[in-house]
Amino acid sequence: MNTSPTVDNASDLHVIWWKSSASGAQSDCVECGVIDAESVAVRDSKVPNGPALIFGRGALSTMVDAVAGGLV
Repeated sequence: MNTSPTVDNASDLHVIWWKSSASGAQSDCVECGVIDAESVAVRDSKVPNGPALIFGRGALSTMVDAVAGGLV
């Protein structure tokens, strides 16, 4: 498991990146990539060589629920 909360260059991660199909042609998107059974990386789709945040699956789920519920 990756225990660092960030990586400097998201393209260094050996993951398959995807973004929501709801994103369509929008340019303001984030992409996710599964690192391992416990960790998911999140990056700005416009800056694939930029930083990525690393979340535990539970923390990512909590964050997505908070955003969807208008809490963040």
